[in-house]
Amino acid sequence: MSVPQLSDEQRGEEILAVFDTAFGELLAADPAAFRVKFRKMAASAFAFYRGTACLFYHDLDAENAGWGGGRGISGPYLDERTSRVWIHGDLHAENFGTYMDSNGRLVFNVNDFDEAYVGPFTWDLKRFAASIALVGYAKALSDDQITELVTVYAAAYRERVHALATGAKSDEVPPFTLDTAQGPLLDALRDARSLTRFGLLDSMTEIRDFERRFAPDGGSIELDAATRYKVLAAFDGYLETLPETSLARPDSYRVKDVVGRRGIGIGSAGLPSYNILLEGHSDALENDVVIYIKQAQTPAVSRHITDAAIRDYFEHEGHRTVISQRALQAHADPWLGWTELDGSGQLVAEVSPYAVDLDWGDLDDPEEIAQVVADLGRATATMHAADDQSGESLVPFSTERAIDAAIAADEEGFAPLLVDFAHGYGARARSDHQIFLDLFRNGRIPGL
Repeated sequence: MSVPQLSDEQRGEEILAVFDTAFGELLAADPAAFRVKFRKMAASAFAFYRGTACLFYHDLDAENAGWGGGRGISGPYLDERTSRVWIHGDLHAENFGTYMDSNGRLVFNVNDFDEAYVGPFTWDLKRFAASIALVGYAKALSDDQITELVTVYAAAYRERVHALATGAKSDEVPPFTLDTAQGPLLDALRDARSLTRFGLLDSMTEIRDFERRFAPDGGSIELDAATRYKVLAAFDGYLETLPETSLARPDSYRVKDVVGRRGIGIGSAGLPSYNILLEGHSDALENDVVIYIKQAQTPAVSRHITDAAIRDYFEHEGHRTVISQRALQAHADPWLGWTELDGSGQLVAEVSPYAVDLDWGDLDDPEEIAQVVADLGRATATMHAADDQSGESLVPFSTERAIDAAIAADEEGFAPLLVDFAHGYGARARSDHQIFLDLFRNGRIPGL
């Protein structure tokens, strides 16, 4: 990873400029939310890295200019096709977990598609590789051990892409389920299986007058009549974006309650959002469904992809998020859809009772970490190949075959490319974290 050598003061000014572009409007609208976001990012270099995809792509853009002299996307393994595939956009070690697919099967895979877009496949791999370097450093692994982890990831990705490109049958490349997963991935799936819809509802709602409603102390915000009306109108628009197979019966459309949401993640600071309580697949109160409507954000990677055909393909950011997730995730959430509210694109999805993130806290043995990283490499490859079933015309070719051919042209250089980037950008992120800390604690971030 080659980043121009700047003094800490110069790099600090660069970070502030990138933050202003990425966060400026939202920060001005809700400074308190960004104080929370930035305090979470201050906790560790990895937390900082999670919250700064905008900085990551700014730096990749600078590297890309070095490869191609500013003449569009270029670099190793990138050609007209491999620089134009569906990508996750924020692929790091903590963006993997469990979900219940549309067939009722618990699956462990990539999650959180807020930053998804169309771009170079290597950008996902580089973002993940640098995150592994940060995880390894925090666990006091040596540089050689980190090199081995990234090499394992690259090899597993390459092997799975090749299998998919050459027509591997589904039983040869199965998803990670309760029947096929091992180790910490299986632990996460078993934890998810132990969860219940009733448990989720019990944490967020209560029974009043023989009907379920959101509880006032469950992190909800009561809405005024005008806002409630707007949210319900947006909900009606959302229903038109659902596949016909999503709802089991007409009553599943019935809204029982609607509230604003509290609880802001690192990536969603300042974005307004709402929860809607719906009738479940029967009159019983224990199978009601909670969905959320959240203003979709501009993906960081999109600021560095200049192709107008990609940008103009999407109606708005909510549409972009959903179309991208459906392209990247086989059998996505049946409640996944989009709408508009106050002129902004919105993402709509279920608040899943069965979501469990991969827990890195107890992962300390290098051999066990390597097994997990290999599985995540396979999951990444499967995600990059999933778009064949999406029915979208934006990426009208077999991505796995394009990626397989590109890697085959230089097998020996593939893993070292990711290893070098991981070490270089991991060090850059640790340094940037310290610079950010000093900017934040000394009151140098405008608007806070």
